[in-house]
Amino acid sequence: METQKQENGAVVKPELARHRSLSFGWMAIVIAVTIIVITLAVNQLFNAGFFVGYTWLDNEYQYALFGLLVPIVFLIFPASGKSAMDKVPWYDVIFAGATFGLLVFFFMNAERILDNGWEMGAPDHIVVLGFILWLLVLEATRRAGGTALFTIVLIISLYPLYADIMPGPISGLGSSLSDTTAYHVLSAESMLGIPMQALANLVIGFLIFGVALTQTGGGKFFIDLAFAALGHVRGGPAKVAIFSSGLMGSMSGSVISNVITTGVMTIPAMRKTGFRASYAAGVEACASTGGVLMPPIMGSTAFIMAVFLNIPYITIAVAAIIPSILYYLALFIQIDAYAAKNNMPGLPKEQLPKLGETFRTGWHFIAVFILLIVMLVYLKQEVLAPFYATALLLIINQIFSKERWGMKEFWAFILAAGKLLAEIAAILVGVGLIVGALSITGMAGTLVNDLVFIAGGDILVLLLMGAIASFVMGIGMTVTAAYIFLAIVLAPALVQGGLDPMSVHLFILYWGMVSFITPPVALGAFAAASIAGASPMRTGFEAMRLGSIIYFVPFFFVLDPAFILNGELSRTALLFVCAVGGVILVASSLQGYLVWVGNLHRHPVLGWPIRALILIGGLALATPGGSDLIPYSDLELALFALVTAGPAAALAYLFERRAKAAMA
Repeated sequence: METQKQENGAVVKPELARHRSLSFGWMAIVIAVTIIVITLAVNQLFNAGFFVGYTWLDNEYQYALFGLLVPIVFLIFPASGKSAMDKVPWYDVIFAGATFGLLVFFFMNAERILDNGWEMGAPDHIVVLGFILWLLVLEATRRAGGTALFTIVLIISLYPLYADIMPGPISGLGSSLSDTTAYHVLSAESMLGIPMQALANLVIGFLIFGVALTQTGGGKFFIDLAFAALGHVRGGPAKVAIFSSGLMGSMSGSVISNVITTGVMTIPAMRKTGFRASYAAGVEACASTGGVLMPPIMGSTAFIMAVFLNIPYITIAVAAIIPSILYYLALFIQIDAYAAKNNMPGLPKEQLPKLGETFRTGWHFIAVFILLIVMLVYLKQEVLAPFYATALLLIINQIFSKERWGMKEFWAFILAAGKLLAEIAAILVGVGLIVGALSITGMAGTLVNDLVFIAGGDILVLLLMGAIASFVMGIGMTVTAAYIFLAIVLAPALVQGGLDPMSVHLFILYWGMVSFITPPVALGAFAAASIAGASPMRTGFEAMRLGSIIYFVPFFFVLDPAFILNGELSRTALLFVCAVGGVILVASSLQGYLVWVGNLHRHPVLGWPIRALILIGGLALATPGGSDLIPYSDLELALFALVTAGPAAALAYLFERRAKAAMA
């Protein structure tokens, strides 16, 4: 899998290599459209009243964003890898113009659509225009999201046409082509459904903020800050990757772009201090994957989850705090253990940025994050917070930063924001077709009952089915598409079984992310492998081991919602302490080195049993007890951990002392 290429001696990011090099005229159009989109968003979300005496309907606002952003996809993404990258061909101009014209028509008729109930039976000419728009959306989804996503969206969006002839578990109410078309294009359940609603009302501000942060040098600041703080300690470059990629991933919400952005700096630094190529790439892949699960911003899927659950986004961000801490703690411990076991020093301090100087030049990024968190947590202004944060960032950058923008940099920011918004819009509108198909056929409800029946009412079996389904769906779809499909089909079955709704939806999200670091696909690992020059499959297995805690954490918070701060604080504190101890044991056993004990594999015969016992003890300690699925109490699990891991650690300590005495 080729994720980057050399051009004139420089590395070209894959997401940029996918974009055409637009001429001045086309860039001007994209910039103008982006400014209009931002203006419309500010008007709608701030209730600014730019259009005096007129209030926009929700579907008017969504059709407007849809009609402005999706046509850009045909301008910036070529139809195939063989298409010209330096000019926009005539057919793409027609596609863009047709998409824009159709959505102008639907925008102008938005009120009539609602008043006349056209989503359940539209006039023939409306159906014809809707069908053309459906085809254009499918093509935009293919270009922005890839062939795999396009294929899945195509098959499922057509499902209402053949739902009534499918076998029992996957049968549904059939619909005619005209009814299906009208529902997809005109209802608030398909193209204008939950994904587009989330983009229009929540995601758009955070996407703009992420672009502003990157364009003003925020990415470089966080990488420099991590190098200044941790670059000199043992395994320093790998620990830098954890923090810098975590912060960047939280901002960008994209695993692949995160790998490329930070990996070009962290992977060579790791290689320089002795890390194997596949190990260094695995570290970067895991760190970048975890960033999408890390507050305060997370990825766009978290905002869609907020719409699904009808709760404030900040509730989801708070719930993700402890799971993300455990994930990154496991990474940190494994890297530290690997570096200690292999005697890997950090980088010389003279080669690293100075911490004080880094803070002096980038303090405004921290100030902006503080504003964002205050507005999210205390003021509960999650819709408006990213706009205020972006405005503050741009103002401070112009007054205090050495990287002040001129008009060239400002237009580059607007252009980058427009391209990102267009790409996300095309993907989310396409994914909305999945929601619409499941809604009109009624398949979601029937499939829920079938899943419960297949599992025999056993929640643990249903959870395992959910984990496997999430992983498989994550291979073929974007994380957002996989989450939406399973949130409709699987989540209700788990909630019906008595599990906490928030835990269930986070469970699906986490297991959907697993595919980025798990072979045979492991897109995040493969992207990192291309930078490191390592074997993609070997990198995938390294990433799978390094990120192994992600396979267990979702089960922890499903078993006890106190893990996601949904319960008594004392219970959360107890579970957190136990989980930290358990994660340290698990991570140490996987790398064969335990702090204060030393090498766990000194004995050629007993090394593996020692590590296995410590692993089992760590899992027992981290697992919450007292639930219907785990009949043992927290004390019993802790005692079991002590009985298994304690003697094993003591034995490893004895072997380590003997080995050191023999070498003295």
